[in-house]
Amino acid sequence: MTHLSLRLRVFLFFSLIGLGGIAVILGALILGYRQLGSPAAFSAFTTVAVTAGFGILALATFVWRLFDENVSKPIETLAAQIRVRAESGIETALDEKAAKYLGDLAPAACAISDRLGEASQATAETVAQKTDRLERQRAQLLRILSDIPVAVIVARPDDQIVLYDGQAADLMEKEAPARLNASVCDYLDEGTLHDTLAKMKKRSQMRCAITIKGKSGAVYSGHIRIFDDDSGYMVMLEPLDPDAARPLVYDFDLFDQTPATDINETALRNLTFVVFDSETTGLDPQKDDVVQLGAVRVVNGRVILAETFDTLVNPGRPIPAQSTRVHGIDDTMVADAPDFAAVHETFRAYTADAVLVAHNAPFDMAFLNRGGVGFENPVMDTVHLSAIVFGGSAVHTLDALCERLEITIPEELRHTGLGDAMATAQAFAALLPILEARGFRTFGQVRNEALKHRRILEVHE
Repeated sequence: MTHLSLRLRVFLFFSLIGLGGIAVILGALILGYRQLGSPAAFSAFTTVAVTAGFGILALATFVWRLFDENVSKPIETLAAQIRVRAESGIETALDEKAAKYLGDLAPAACAISDRLGEASQATAETVAQKTDRLERQRAQLLRILSDIPVAVIVARPDDQIVLYDGQAADLMEKEAPARLNASVCDYLDEGTLHDTLAKMKKRSQMRCAITIKGKSGAVYSGHIRIFDDDSGYMVMLEPLDPDAARPLVYDFDLFDQTPATDINETALRNLTFVVFDSETTGLDPQKDDVVQLGAVRVVNGRVILAETFDTLVNPGRPIPAQSTRVHGIDDTMVADAPDFAAVHETFRAYTADAVLVAHNAPFDMAFLNRGGVGFENPVMDTVHLSAIVFGGSAVHTLDALCERLEITIPEELRHTGLGDAMATAQAFAALLPILEARGFRTFGQVRNEALKHRRILEVHE
C-alpha cells in the first residue's frame, strides 16, 4: 500500500467502508429474514437490501468526494510545495488557503518552512562570503586558460568529454555537434586515439605528439597527455583560429560518474538529456510540418547553455496565418531555411546517446519521427514528472509548471522552439532533485512512476 498515492489510498479506504457497510446490512437482512421465516417477505427484504446498498454507496462516495477535495488534494498540494521549497531553493510562500480545512497543519508547515528558509539564507550568505575569493581565483584561472592558443579536450578513461574550450568546440563542430559527456571518438579517429594511449601507457609516457584524423577526414596535429592518477587524458590540438573566443565548457563532477550499462538502473544525474520543443504549421502530425526546432542539453542535472540547437525549418508549403499568430513564424522567415530532412539528420547527431525530454512529448515525437529513420532515444515527459511531484489533480501546462518553479519565460520567447525548450529544461533541472528526494533516483524508477500518470497527458501548447 505504501507505493500508492495518498488519494488512491483514501479512495480505497472509503470503498472498503462502503462495501463493508453493504456486507453488514446484507448479513443483518439475511439473519432477520431467516428469523421471520416468511417467504412472502423476500421481496420486501430484497427491496430494503438494494435501497440500503445503493444508499450506502452513494453516501460513501459523497463523503469521499468531500474528503478528497478538502483533505487529500490539499495535503498533496502542500506536500508538493514543501518538497519544491526544500529541494529547489524556491522562496514562494506556501499557499495556506489551499489547506484551509486542515486545521493548524498549513500554518505549522509555513512556520517550519519559513524558519528553514531563514536558516538556509544565513548559511548561503556565509558560504557565499567564504567562496567569493575562490570564485575570483577560478575566474582568473579561466581567463589564463582561455588565452592558451591550443584546442583542449579533457576526457575520462572511457573517452567521455568532461571539458572542452571554444577552440576545441570549433574543431568539434566540423565533425559533429560539440557535446559535453559525449565520446571523443565521435569526433576523432578511435583507432589512432586508443593505439596512442596504449603505447604511452606501455612506455610509461605521460605526453606524446599525435596526428589524428577527424570523422570528416580532416587531419589534426598536437599532443596528448595522460593524467598522473590515470583518471583520464587531455588532447591538445592546433586550433582552427587562434584568435577566436575560447570559453570553457566543463563539469569535473563527470570524472566521478561510472559508465552506464542498463539505462533503467542508471542514476538520473548520470544520464545526458536533450530537452527540445518544436513549432509547427498545426496540431496534426499526419498533415502538418515542423517550422522550428529548438533544444538544449542537460548534463549532470545542469543546463548547458553553450550547447543549444536552434533552427528554422522550411516546411515546403505555406504556413497558415493562425499558426503564425501563435509562434510568429511566417513564410518569409523560413524561405532560406533548411528542409526537415536536413534538420532531422543534424538533430540526430546532436541527440546521440541522450534521453529526449519534452513537455507533452508524444506531440513533438510524432513530428520528429516523420523524418524517415526514427529516433530510438529513450523519452521522458515533463507533464508526467509534474504529475509525480505535484499530483495528478494539479494543472500541468508548461506555464503552470514554470510558475510553480519560479521560472520566467520572456513573452517574446514563449512559443518559440528554443524559448520553450529552455524553459522546459530549467523546469526539468528543478524537478530532478525533488524526484531524487522522493526516492526516484534511476531512469527505470521514474519511468515506472510516470506510467501511473499516463492518462493525464493532453496537448499543453
